[in-house]
Amino acid sequence: MDTPRLRKNLPLVALLLPALLMVGLLFVYPLLFSLAYAFRNEGTGGWDLSNFTKAFALYGADVSLTIGVTLLSTALVGVLAVAVAGYLTLGENPRAVAVLRWIYRWPMFIPFVVAAQLMRTFLAKSGMLNNTLMSLGLIEPLNAMSLLDWRGVVVTFVWKQLPFAALLIAGAMASMDRSLMESARGLGAGRLRILIEIVLPQVSATVWVSLILSFVTMLSALSVPMMIIAGTPTMITVDMAWRVNSYGDYGVANALGFISFALSGAAAWFYLRQGVREGGKPA
Repeated sequence: MDTPRLRKNLPLVALLLPALLMVGLLFVYPLLFSLAYAFRNEGTGGWDLSNFTKAFALYGADVSLTIGVTLLSTALVGVLAVAVAGYLTLGENPRAVAVLRWIYRWPMFIPFVVAAQLMRTFLAKSGMLNNTLMSLGLIEPLNAMSLLDWRGVVVTFVWKQLPFAALLIAGAMASMDRSLMESARGLGAGRLRILIEIVLPQVSATVWVSLILSFVTMLSALSVPMMIIAGTPTMITVDMAWRVNSYGDYGVANALGFISFALSGAAAWFYLRQGVREGGKPA
């Protein structure tokens, strides 16, 4: 072993060790323990898929709803974040750009539990949204309907995650060489075409990062579906909390957690695959 080199790297190892130890104790160890517990049959003391069988039998519709709501919310966040970031970068009205830059960041500083409570008031049958539409004469009182279901979860997720994704994408767009955009504009290209054909391909890596992080964040949220969806089906984070708090059934709860982890892993794998493809392209 190269002793001088090892001595040279000791300060770096000493700096990294506390952080690695905390990650191992607080995240890696509980994760491995939870994954192992998902496959353990407490009745027989053996290892099988009984917890997963029970989880899909009881909460199969909830798993499907979770996947659908999270994917839909992620797609909407991506489209709206690109639109917001694109207008901040290419907008020609300084006042509109300044107002948008000031307003769109607000939800970023609001916790999920507060956002869920705000949406309960806003999307209820007698909430602010319906009252505003009725006062404008757009709907009749008998036609007012509650959006406190999966639609309310999508609205809350998109409203909450949009500033985060837009901030990342706008930062990437701001760091680009503006000469390409100005050249395209000089050749007669419109802002939408510049955004789609010139700007977006150059910030695609940042877009994917923002979408993956938003997907994982929304997948793990508990307060939003718990406070907005009153009945069933609901999202699996609520099911996990219900199995633990009401039945002490850690096996099924961990099986649902394994499903959530698998979904997050699939998103991470997709991102890494895209990164490897782009990294292998010739310059």
